[in-house]
Amino acid sequence: MNKIYLAALFSLPVTMILTGCESEKIEDTPAGNEKPEWFYAGGELGTTLLSTANAFEQPTAAVENAGLYQSFKNGEALFEKPFMTNTSGVRHGLGPVYIRTSCLHCHPNYGHGQRIPEGTFDTRNPGNGCLLVVYDPATEGYVSWLAGMPQTYAVAPFKAPLDEKKIHVKWLNATDEWGNKFDDGETYSLQYPEVTMDKDAIYVVGQGYQLPGDYAVKLESTIGIYGTGLLDAITDEDLKKQYAQEEKDGYMPNGLNPAVFANGEWTGMYSNSLQGDGTKYAKRFTYALSRGPLQDAAGANAIWNITNVTRSDRRYHYLDAAGTYAEYSAKDPEVQAGFEAYISRIDPDRKHPSWWQGTMEQRIHAYLTAKDLDAEMSDSEYTDLMVWHRGLAVPAVRDVDDPEVVRGKQLFEEIGCAYCHRPSWTTGPDEVKDPAKFFKGNELPRYPYQKIWPYTDMVQHKLCMVNDIRGGWCRTTPLWSRGLHMQVTGSPTADRMHDCRARTAMEAIMWHGFSPRSDGRRSVENFRKLNKADRDAIIRFVDAI
Repeated sequence: MNKIYLAALFSLPVTMILTGCESEKIEDTPAGNEKPEWFYAGGELGTTLLSTANAFEQPTAAVENAGLYQSFKNGEALFEKPFMTNTSGVRHGLGPVYIRTSCLHCHPNYGHGQRIPEGTFDTRNPGNGCLLVVYDPATEGYVSWLAGMPQTYAVAPFKAPLDEKKIHVKWLNATDEWGNKFDDGETYSLQYPEVTMDKDAIYVVGQGYQLPGDYAVKLESTIGIYGTGLLDAITDEDLKKQYAQEEKDGYMPNGLNPAVFANGEWTGMYSNSLQGDGTKYAKRFTYALSRGPLQDAAGANAIWNITNVTRSDRRYHYLDAAGTYAEYSAKDPEVQAGFEAYISRIDPDRKHPSWWQGTMEQRIHAYLTAKDLDAEMSDSEYTDLMVWHRGLAVPAVRDVDDPEVVRGKQLFEEIGCAYCHRPSWTTGPDEVKDPAKFFKGNELPRYPYQKIWPYTDMVQHKLCMVNDIRGGWCRTTPLWSRGLHMQVTGSPTADRMHDCRARTAMEAIMWHGFSPRSDGRRSVENFRKLNKADRDAIIRFVDAI
């Protein structure tokens, strides 16, 4: 992608006060031609002035300042280009089973995934950034007989764990208690996805495996990856203060997720005892808050498990937790018939004796469950990928001089939206944290003491929507630059919410109030009391930030 030089950012008046004090009052309506501080969404070190189709692809000033631009570009290529089934060369090692051939397939132009059209679940469409969530409806936990992110492709002779042609998506209409209508007559519509999966879509079922119980399927879209380095630079201490304040306030009908925080203390933290030493960190990434610091978060994991490309700290295949795929693949006569040719290509020097000794079933099983696979991605390539991941800038806010946008910002705060969608944070010293103990820290861009405007409290809440997210709890999505989604990805709709159900910002707002039990209900009730001009102003603001 083309480089857009960032020095232009610093030719504009910057009114930022780089302190660690979030409570200090700072004037955000400057005089003259100066831009307000909330214009610089990513702070002095993390904002790009670009708002075109490649706005999400730009390096931060921190990348430039640290001399990491070439590393950033190398990482960008790893993100964009497809991995191959080759056993050598750039981006080799795809498979034996996988989800996508490249990260770009899930993050079109680095953004949020697009809404899936009704029909079959077709990931050959590069805009399909949604992942399947197959879970036990009784426990809300992932089923053990599929990988957490189910794989729908395989390298011969292996077979895909799921057949996409037998996964079906329907969009159903929903009507809220107000009849999808405001008192002044303006109307809106609401839709949500329903996903079904035929029993014989599951490979191991066709091989004789008996499912231990029922299952259900939902969608979760990928999120935008720009600005995640800035969110990573928020301190664990400041995150804890946010949780403690919300617990003290008690405004949310559903409280806080007790599995994460209760009685002023963390009850669930992130750690990595497999590659790291088990040090505990505050959770901050993914809808489910399943990940802590960025260096061991979703992107660091996805570059391995989406493609099954191994690296020095992940020398094993990403497969289901129950071991069913390895067990039934090893017994499959067609897999057995093709394994000799396959393994001769993978291990021509026979460096792994267990792949060559014993019965064919034993050999296949040994290969699929091996913990000593050769590293297919080099340490330098992975470092480049994480320089890129941590180095993506956030586009500046648009139309900050438009009175309607300024009015929308004021109303957004007045009706309570800014409580969960907290406007700003100030980062800490940004001492890079790495639960996997892979990085030294000085090879990655850093963002110390930046005032940033992501519009999220980084906390989970419940919206209690029909066919809601698995488990009900969902981290508040950062709103920064979501208004550029259609322009950047080419999608005809705004694709907001965790499963892209909201086609416009209006629909996203109204989903927050669909249930009286929603943590966003009070703000939606306030939104409904506004006249149309004020409602439109809020939407203009949401689309501008």
